[in-house]
Amino acid sequence: MEIEEWKNIIEDNKLKWINLQLTDLLGIFRQVVISSKMFDEDAINLGIGKLDGSSVYGFKEIYESDLTLRPVLDTLRTNPFEINTADIITEVFDTFGTKRLETDPRYVAQKTIAYTSSFGYNSLTAAELEFYIFDEIRSWLRPLFSGFEIKSGSAGYDEKTNHSLTIKGGYYVPPPFDESIKIRSEISDLLQDFYKITIESHHHEVGGAGQGEINMQALDPVSTSDNIQRIKYVSRFVAHKYGKIITFMPKPISDDAGNGMHVHVSLWNNGKNAFYDINDDYAGISQEARYFIGGLLSHGKALSAIVSPTVNSYKRLLPHYEAPIFLTWSKGNRSAAVRIPSYHKNYERRKRIEYRPPDPSCNPYLAISAIILAGIDGIVKKIDPGDPIDENIYKMAESKLRELKIERLPSSLDKALDELLNDNEFLRPAFSQSLIELYIELKRKEIEKINRTISPAEFYYYANI
Repeated sequence: MEIEEWKNIIEDNKLKWINLQLTDLLGIFRQVVISSKMFDEDAINLGIGKLDGSSVYGFKEIYESDLTLRPVLDTLRTNPFEINTADIITEVFDTFGTKRLETDPRYVAQKTIAYTSSFGYNSLTAAELEFYIFDEIRSWLRPLFSGFEIKSGSAGYDEKTNHSLTIKGGYYVPPPFDESIKIRSEISDLLQDFYKITIESHHHEVGGAGQGEINMQALDPVSTSDNIQRIKYVSRFVAHKYGKIITFMPKPISDDAGNGMHVHVSLWNNGKNAFYDINDDYAGISQEARYFIGGLLSHGKALSAIVSPTVNSYKRLLPHYEAPIFLTWSKGNRSAAVRIPSYHKNYERRKRIEYRPPDPSCNPYLAISAIILAGIDGIVKKIDPGDPIDENIYKMAESKLRELKIERLPSSLDKALDELLNDNEFLRPAFSQSLIELYIELKRKEIEKINRTISPAEFYYYANI
């Protein structure tokens, strides 16, 4: 976008306020609001000194906390919720605004694009964002009183009404059973009309308490990550308008489906899909695609710390909920960590790899970057992914799992962080060592904080021992 173009946008829309938006190391979307009068050529070229890095997860200590936000002009969009206001995504700069901040997640994704390009590839990525829309969430965390309550008119867990749904009974249901279709449609309309995000589809998901999914167009890793953050941002606004609350928490309901964020990836070289091979009878994929899969499986345990980054994430990664726990690959197999979508034969444009472990609590810039870097490492080192597994892995006997040498994803965030600590060299082209160490430190503190609390389940099962 040229400078004259953004000036015209400000004038034509009578903009008074600009939301400067950024993402911290843990994936939290943040913003500061400035007057449009401050949004001049100096702000564009030099950045805006409005960020205390010590108050943002993973940025700076208090003694070196002055950071600069430099707006990305191509991301300027009018805000549909606030009058005379626009949103713009920013990049974070350090050292008098002259050097990119190493822990700015968007910078990590940009370095990943540059590294991928050094091998002659362009990457296309997309994500399936799953979420629940509830009437209300209440939670208590006090020394003598803790618990939570979810209210959902869609769910028939305790009392079945005319249009309520059962546990795992919501997949592709139409109205009137799909009570959140208007909310999803409005979210999708606003994303397309105001934010120029192409939404390919949305639908009710498996979860009976109002679970939904929104699918987006495949773009480069930075644009996809920007779009994920904006989808969450818009979704929360729209849900609030309807008196609802939307949650991207990986596992809000113990016995119902969890929220995933399956990531789709393809690599392109001179306009040709590097993952496609018309002569491959199994799934129409190339040897490069197989090596990419080998990288994902080889580094899958370490990836868990980034793509499944919360304590709650590992309550989603359980058998029989279409959440992958086994480091295997296959075509059309939703019990495997890596799936090759097989809806069409000989369709180069849609040939891709789906990595299923991620959930929407992740930082999309870090998660998508880590997935690509693991795959590129597989290509560079020619890592063999082994044979595909074309059966329901959840039903396999332990003896067969051992025979086939099928490994599991880590069963907790703590174990995943141990794996990342021991296997992170493949991330180095885009993740600095200090970023990795800081990320692990922040996540260890998060685990410690949660482990100190006593859950209601512990009283339920242990109070009378």
